[in-house]
Amino acid sequence: MGHDGRQHRGPAISSTSPLSSHFGLGHPRRPERLLPALAAALAAVIVLATATWLWVAGELPPRGPRAHYFLYLLVVLALMSAISWYLIIYKGITQVMQQRRSKRFLDFFWSATSLEAVQNELNVHGVDEPFGHLTAHSLHAQAHHEKFGAAKLEEAGSQQEFLTRTIKKVLDEETTKLENGLTMLATIGATAPFVGLFGTVWGVYHALVAIGMTGSGMLDKVAGPVGEALIMTGIGLAVALPAVMGYNWLTRSNRVLSAKLDAFAFELLTFLSMGRALQASQQRR
Repeated sequence: MGHDGRQHRGPAISSTSPLSSHFGLGHPRRPERLLPALAAALAAVIVLATATWLWVAGELPPRGPRAHYFLYLLVVLALMSAISWYLIIYKGITQVMQQRRSKRFLDFFWSATSLEAVQNELNVHGVDEPFGHLTAHSLHAQAHHEKFGAAKLEEAGSQQEFLTRTIKKVLDEETTKLENGLTMLATIGATAPFVGLFGTVWGVYHALVAIGMTGSGMLDKVAGPVGEALIMTGIGLAVALPAVMGYNWLTRSNRVLSAKLDAFAFELLTFLSMGRALQASQQRR
């Protein structure tokens, strides 16, 4: 009861306010907090190892009067490569961890004796994967509407309508999390070859200009500068291929997980609706 004699209502569920305080979502485990740093370190190691290999092979640093332009493009490609490898490693490890946790939760969910047992498990151990997140929101939404009713516009309608909207919000939230970073991977995979090709065109142009100024068109005078310029195209392709392959792998994994989550959401809504109907029929008796 408040100071004005009115009873305070509990917080409602919204798509922008997950149940972090109620189910422990706001406190990630220590390995998860270290995962971004680990992914960044591995990405840096991959880029540095590639640069070292090119240096030992004699392809770096670029030579010639316009070498600084090549260095600028190499820095851009190195940053693109580091970002793509970071996203691939970070999201790949996250997906593997989520798949294992989701399997454990689903095994527990289907073997639980009741939804109350699932609720107690979530209250004790918290939520760390999409299926548990969806279940926690759904149970909380049902209990909130039963206790407080439609206190706000976002809670209007019957309990099943409010529950359906809550499930839809959680599904949209999980889909957004899964797709986060994929646009950057797709952009790198699509543009990195053209960045390398730009370096090749730039290098070939200045090589031909230099050859024309010397007046010598011998093959040994042309092959060296043009060959060095073609390396930029190869580096661009080397940056783009992992990004494209990682994007395709992550997109397929997200699509499979989203399909499983949609099917589970339908079954969860059915269970909650059946439980409410069963309780109503027992009360009428």
